Amino acid sequence: MLELFLPSQHVKSIFDITPETLQEKGVKGIITDLDNTLVEWDRPSATPKLIQWFENMRAHGILVTIVSNNNENRVKSFSDPLKIPFIFQARKPMGKAFRRAIKNMGLKREETVVIGDQLLTDVLGGNRNGFRTILVVPVARTDGLITKFNRRIERRILAFFKRKGMLEWEDPNE
Repeated sequence: MLELFLPSQHVKSIFDITPETLQEKGVKGIITDLDNTLVEWDRPSATPKLIQWFENMRAHGILVTIVSNNNENRVKSFSDPLKIPFIFQARKPMGKAFRRAIKNMGLKREETVVIGDQLLTDVLGGNRNGFRTILVVPVARTDGLITKFNRRIERRILAFFKRKGMLEWEDPNE
């Protein structure tokens, strides 16, 4: 059961993920979370560095879809200027939004990676639905109310994985 919370890979930042390393693994598409994965949960738009990351993915033929549990206004106002498809109120870790994202991209699960900062939504949802998953260290040290609750549970799971030597994790709150 706990294996469902274990990401396929862990990185410090979205910027540690390159199109070349994804392509080596046969990845043609990314399903990514928005808040605290790409930018701080309270930052309204992409940073110049993130815009360049998206452009680099696009230049290498890697498709990207943002899948967020946040509301339409938040996700649309972030995604539209970047011309990145999105799914809002995704209800992660449920699978419907993940399946819709790969259908919209015209890809298979094995060609797609799920990237996010939360074990209880992104990693669990990706793993339960047969995707490769990449956990990133949250961009911000602060979270919204529901996420604060999730982080407490996540820290326990991450501590277990660390003790068992299953995952090296740098807790941003330590």
